Amino acid sequence: MKKSYYQPEDLKNFGKINEWNKVLGSKFFDYYNSVFEEGSLSAREKSLIALAVSHVVQCPYCIDSYTKDGLQRGVEKEEMMEAVHVGAAIKAGAALVHGVQMMNKHDQLSM
Repeated sequence: MKKSYYQPEDLKNFGKINEWNKVLGSKFFDYYNSVFEEGSLSAREKSLIALAVSHVVQCPYCIDSYTKDGLQRGVEKEEMMEAVHVGAAIKAGAALVHGVQMMNKHDQLSM
């Protein structure tokens, strides 16, 4: 019996999404692979960004993948956790800044 909706073994089948629509799947993978090539940011920096974003979007497959990728690129556990905290802070800030909308609406309706 499976214990979770997300199964780690499913990650190895990610490339199979191409099978049901080669045109769009190929375009996605071409784009995805291009994004992670060395550029203005190093592959190591991109891996840390991807790890932080993986936590913000709560993708267990991505978390597994970019934890492994980071380890292969020499990223230390403290760097990984700091990246996760950066993502968490941005997500929390994004939620809190919408409080201004609530404050404005409250003031508008309370007049």
